[in-house]
Amino acid sequence: MKLCLEGKVAVVTGAGSGIGAAVSRQLALEGAEVVIADINEEAAHRTVAAICADGGRARAFVVDVTDFEGVQRLVDFAVETCGGLHLAVNNAGIDGVRAAVGNYPLDDWHKLMNVNLNSVFYCMKCQIGVMLRSGGGAIVNMSSALGAVGLPTAAAYTAAKHGVVGLTKAAAIEYARFGIRINAVGPGWIDTPLLSEHLDIASTRRMASLQPMGRRGTPDEIANLVCFLLSEQASFITGAHYLADGAYTAH
Repeated sequence: MKLCLEGKVAVVTGAGSGIGAAVSRQLALEGAEVVIADINEEAAHRTVAAICADGGRARAFVVDVTDFEGVQRLVDFAVETCGGLHLAVNNAGIDGVRAAVGNYPLDDWHKLMNVNLNSVFYCMKCQIGVMLRSGGGAIVNMSSALGAVGLPTAAAYTAAKHGVVGLTKAAAIEYARFGIRINAVGPGWIDTPLLSEHLDIASTRRMASLQPMGRRGTPDEIANLVCFLLSEQASFITGAHYLADGAYTAH
């Protein structure tokens, strides 16, 4: 299915690796010009180089998504450098420590909420204003399978991802009549650096076994869904949380 994103400008946060990089590459292959936003400058430039090597168009922008003014500069950069903003993927996120609620460190709680939830609000607040002025757009917020269910010792991550789903639904209702579609995607256990750097081989295999398909998903599988939701092929889809989790939440 050709998604026909020629002439579109997209911003993807957390685009230096994993799902963000895969989404960025797919958007570029479909014709969009992509702003690769990441806190890691080297990683952002690697994604840009990969896209340009395939004949796509991309630019790097270093940003800390927990800094509202930095997020505003990111959106301004897209508009001033690329000529607009039509598509956005708010993907940046961290895992966080594992602890029961009664023992969860306050500093770690606030850090995770800032990166995984507050940043999504900051991004949408800046993106929506531009999209309103240009007649519409599409946004995908990266939630998780844990935006639909709970996981012991991961209360902060679970709460933040549930929050992303709620924020997505509320915003989608508010802006549907203005031509802005907003959806959330909930990956299961995906083969990304965010997962692999925190788990040993035995833990990785155990996590994969929790998904009835018996394997981890790939970043490209998530990218396919995200890019579809951003395209006009999904023109009547907004306010939804789409799970891509190998039936993890279907138990």
